[in-house]
Amino acid sequence: MAYGRRISTDFLLTESFDRTRVSALRHSIASCAGAAGLAGGKLDDFVVAVNELLTNAVRHGGGSGRVTLWVEAGSVVCEVSDRGTGLDRIRPVKSQRPAADQPGGWGLWLADELTDAMVIESGPDGTTVRISARPS
Repeated sequence: MAYGRRISTDFLLTESFDRTRVSALRHSIASCAGAAGLAGGKLDDFVVAVNELLTNAVRHGGGSGRVTLWVEAGSVVCEVSDRGTGLDRIRPVKSQRPAADQPGGWGLWLADELTDAMVIESGPDGTTVRISARPS
């Protein structure tokens, strides 16, 4: 599953991953996104959001996935795809914060809160989440 609407194919990073690669990818994402213009808290928030998406793909999306990072229209964009069974339901555009005692549901909420935009596509062949952040 992929959006197919990318303007550029000049990827900063594109890599398959499983649980053994999440930590290393987090560092690579930070480096690439920083070089693309994100800095300070904006960079930190973006890296946390990507980490949540990577972790979700491993935990809920079949154990592995693909991450792609690029710059489009002045924003740093990251897409994380998995081949899981899809989400039961797609969250609303701006979802409500999960209850403090809720054991799950925090990853997508955090990714949405910490970035400028988030779009989710999901179906029986997997889920793709795209987030973006514009340098301050």
